[in-house]
Amino acid sequence: MILKPLSLAVIIQIIMKNFNFLKTFLILIAIVVSSAAIAQKWSQDGNAYYIEDENSIMKYSLPQDKPDTLVSARILTPAGKKTMRIQSFSVTPDGNRVLIFTNAKKVWRLRTKGDYFIYDVTSRTLSQIGKSLPPSSLMFAKISPNGQYAAYVSNNNIYVEDLKTSQIRPLTTDGTTTLINGTFDWVYEEEFFCRDGFRWSPDSKKIAYWQLDASKIGKFLMINNTDSIHPRVIPIEYPLAGEKPSYCRVGVANIDDAKTTWIDIPGEPDNNYIVRMDFIPWSQQLLIHQLNRKQNEGKLYISDPVTGSSRVVFEESDPAFLESYFDNSGDAYEVDFILDFKWMPSRKSIVWASEKEGWEQLYEISLDGKPERKITTGNFDVIELKRIDEMNGYIYFTASPENATRKYLYRLRIDGKSKLQPLSPGSLKGTHDYVISPGGKYAFHSFSNHNTRSSEELISLSNGKTLNHKKGIAEMQDSLRVKSNMEFFQITTADSVTMDGWMVKPDNFDPSKKYPVVFLVYTEPASATVTDEYGTGYNYLYAGNMAKDGYIYMSIDNRGTPAPKGREWRKSIYRKVGVINIHDQAMAAKEILKWNFVDPDRIAVWGWSGGGGATLNLLFQFPEIYKTGIAIASVTNELTYDNIYTERYSGLPEESMEDYVKGSPLTYAKNLKGNLLIIHGTGDDNVHYQNAELLLNELIKYNKKFQFMPYPNRTHGISEGEGTFTHLRTTYTDFLKKNCPPGPR
Repeated sequence: MILKPLSLAVIIQIIMKNFNFLKTFLILIAIVVSSAAIAQKWSQDGNAYYIEDENSIMKYSLPQDKPDTLVSARILTPAGKKTMRIQSFSVTPDGNRVLIFTNAKKVWRLRTKGDYFIYDVTSRTLSQIGKSLPPSSLMFAKISPNGQYAAYVSNNNIYVEDLKTSQIRPLTTDGTTTLINGTFDWVYEEEFFCRDGFRWSPDSKKIAYWQLDASKIGKFLMINNTDSIHPRVIPIEYPLAGEKPSYCRVGVANIDDAKTTWIDIPGEPDNNYIVRMDFIPWSQQLLIHQLNRKQNEGKLYISDPVTGSSRVVFEESDPAFLESYFDNSGDAYEVDFILDFKWMPSRKSIVWASEKEGWEQLYEISLDGKPERKITTGNFDVIELKRIDEMNGYIYFTASPENATRKYLYRLRIDGKSKLQPLSPGSLKGTHDYVISPGGKYAFHSFSNHNTRSSEELISLSNGKTLNHKKGIAEMQDSLRVKSNMEFFQITTADSVTMDGWMVKPDNFDPSKKYPVVFLVYTEPASATVTDEYGTGYNYLYAGNMAKDGYIYMSIDNRGTPAPKGREWRKSIYRKVGVINIHDQAMAAKEILKWNFVDPDRIAVWGWSGGGGATLNLLFQFPEIYKTGIAIASVTNELTYDNIYTERYSGLPEESMEDYVKGSPLTYAKNLKGNLLIIHGTGDDNVHYQNAELLLNELIKYNKKFQFMPYPNRTHGISEGEGTFTHLRTTYTDFLKKNCPPGPR
């Protein structure tokens, strides 16, 4: 099990890496991943890990990597009943109980609602919690630190269950569709990855929780015309750019009497966001992270759960926007992901990521009054914080100082008294990832690049060697490599902007011939497309082989994409979405058109979601370059998208309406000259179908010819319904071949 063959999760990862331009589609794919495979979970001491295997939960003890069955599949198949499929699980710190999540149902993006069972390892018994509540209604169940209780959310209320008596008591009773306790509304989940909205106190006597009041949020009405004879209206609380967010506050409920103390945090509750909250591990106080509505000012408060009083212990600002609320140190697409603080209990501090000195660096923020201290130093970005090992005094993170398309592991002493130490094998050029054990002794190491299949090994972190003398990734390179026509390049525009790109050349490429180019675009701050990992350069929507058919497939990352190139690169897009990113793409394309083997009459571009909007903007603003475009699930007017994402990057509409107009494809639709295919799902709860109709009206107004493919009742990923994927691929491929014919000339 050390070096895995290509599992379903890895296969889907390959697709994901080609859809990394689409923020929300990643979430959709992750739903499938989380249904198909569950990642390993470390024991508290880091000397063992747990993993689901064929619906059993296995414990592997290290360093022998010896497996033992912790929960057998037989236990999860009660006599005469259907087998319970494991959606997710957690093991208590003492290893004596396993909390199992099953019978899951989707809530927006992930399957976060279902049933929970507790398996007692000692007595080998399985018992269900929340049995008196509606089936498959429980969310985010957690066993208390003292092991006496379980808490969970059901129908937007929080409940506590005594695990000895099975007595269930509500801590909140006012939950409704729009008054939300212990979880979040649509936009918090979509843009802040906030789902699990309550936390146990260290002494197990209190629960702190978010409460959102979305009753004043405008409802977007979707219509389901396909699932019944009479259409059904589906309302969604969806705050648009320019509208205030849900009223948000933090309460602390006592387990004994269910009384809530509301935390007093300065600022209007419906004009600020609370994006992180938890009990400080070494005290009974709370640490709360607040962002203002424009998301360019952030504050950390220490709050007293008894009196409700709060005091600021840290604050920061940025002329553009702050991204430090989410430091990528966990997989936000996992069902049990929690956006948490990075604690250093022995130092009474946290580790914080900030771009305030020009690069994403790590800082130690003291919670007891000591001065802030910088941990990492250099002209590079910290990409992901992977592990804080307080016992041995090290901090582990990924970065790529020399090549923004790759990712490697480094470590540094927490006190800063050491040189930056690279830990990834120098012979493996590409993208590395690590899941490091508590204590920093072991790690699951994965690696891939554009011509090396994804693979994983369990290593000793001190020397990088694979456990049990098995062959590691470095020794398996020959068998993992695949033939690839891909090459990475850099292009410098007339504006002296240098961008990374990749292209996949046709088979039997002849530089004396001219070939069509198909550009893949996303261009916005949510994701980069140019990464050196396996699957990059594969167009899963194309029904066939692009290289064999004679296309050059290409992608470029412009300014504003989240590449590890420093703050100025990323923040340059502030209030210029749809402008600077589009300009950069077009100027890069102009340079590419100078290449002798590129056919300027056959230039196509496509993208999804934000990439669909970029496709439209490129086609409309630069019709002399782009002759064919396929825009899927596109934002056509920035004012129709949610407030958290749009206001973060474009400012408040009342302050920057001109920027909204300049960045919206609708503004330029009258310039269409080329071939355009518009695709949208009518049941899209993210980028609403309204965007397509607004664009259609504008194109009709100016007598512009186009093709349109609506998918009835399909959501943002256009994945539902029999035959949908095949039809989508066929539609995409036929249009591309007809309007941008493949092959050399």
